[in-house]
Amino acid sequence: MDSVAVAVFLVLLSAKLGAELVLARLNRREIRRHAGVLPAALEGVMDRPTYEKAAAYSLAKNAFGQWEMLWGAGILVTTVLSGVLPWSLARWVGIFGPGQWSEAAWLAAVGLALSLVDLPFDWWGTFRLEARFGFNQSTVGLWLTDKLKAAVLVLVLGVPLLWVVLSLVGWAGRPWWLWAFAVVMGFQLVMIVAYPKLILPLFNKLTPLAEGELKAELLALADRTGFQARTIEVIDGSKRSGHSNAFFTGFGRFRRIVLFDTLIAQLDRAELAAVLAHEIGHYQRGHIPKMLLLSAGMLLGGFATIAWLAASPWFGAAFGFPGTTLAPALLLFGLLGGLATFWLSPLLNAVSRKHEYEADAFARTAMGGPAPLVGALRRLAQKNLTNLTPHPWFSTFHYSHPTLLERERALTGGSPR
Repeated sequence: MDSVAVAVFLVLLSAKLGAELVLARLNRREIRRHAGVLPAALEGVMDRPTYEKAAAYSLAKNAFGQWEMLWGAGILVTTVLSGVLPWSLARWVGIFGPGQWSEAAWLAAVGLALSLVDLPFDWWGTFRLEARFGFNQSTVGLWLTDKLKAAVLVLVLGVPLLWVVLSLVGWAGRPWWLWAFAVVMGFQLVMIVAYPKLILPLFNKLTPLAEGELKAELLALADRTGFQARTIEVIDGSKRSGHSNAFFTGFGRFRRIVLFDTLIAQLDRAELAAVLAHEIGHYQRGHIPKMLLLSAGMLLGGFATIAWLAASPWFGAAFGFPGTTLAPALLLFGLLGGLATFWLSPLLNAVSRKHEYEADAFARTAMGGPAPLVGALRRLAQKNLTNLTPHPWFSTFHYSHPTLLERERALTGGSPR
């Protein structure tokens, strides 16, 4: 292996891991600094026992996350530097033969194998950590079924898509990466429409919201705010977790509003309407196409980088792959890309938080004041044991949403920061 490339890899990994551990430590110290003493601005959000439980939950996730990071770093180093990847490709091609289908299947197999080594942490997080704080509602059988279904989807959808991308090198020549970008971006757009109708029902049951005052009020709000939705559906999120959420999916006439059953159980009608108004705000303020454009730009940059790396003999050789084939470049980019894009997290989160403020402001106007949304945010923070006092640097790198205090200040006319 090329010693310079290995050194660069280890430096990037060490920098990211070190930053993550420092951020986790800062957040842990901030949580403990406020332990038992809720800031005056947040009085009334939680009673003392709930606040202490929320702090314990945040600390438990903090400790768990550090072990998970160290495990992931160890697996990455072993996978990249041990030579197992070029060995596995050679063995795979020896058994199944060369060609795009074979390489696509190899990429999917490596991805599934790497997901297997994370299963112990996934299991512990679900059946130990989440269960300890009363959130887990899943069973081992359901958890295993979910994993198997996800693996099948990777094979059914992922392998053909990878085959197309790999084949474009021969079909399109040097500008293959532009065509690959178009294909993958088109696939993502199709999935936005197809996911709630074809994929989501494989994991969850969606049922129309029952007729009654709640449905009438929510549909009236949608009409009043110019959001024409075909239906409002309820997803059975409670069969896996006590956490709650709401979202809308699709475009145009395929648009649907989806509420978690846990959300309906936790909020009153005015608060549910405020949450829906917030989601509609994302639509009316154009956040969806803006984020799609941002995603498209990053995807295009990613494919341009992959094309450059795949054409550079030093890159594959640095990690034991002979020649300049595309499949190893795709895999290595997928494994190593996060070491660089991690440092973009503050910028991406800043964009997301700006959108959240704008959606909150839309909801405030739609509801005739901030009270319903503030009430919903407070209730959800209590029910989800939200960390109310994260360290600013930790939230900068890890929070796509503003903190509760920041959102309340913005909603009530104060500074969001």
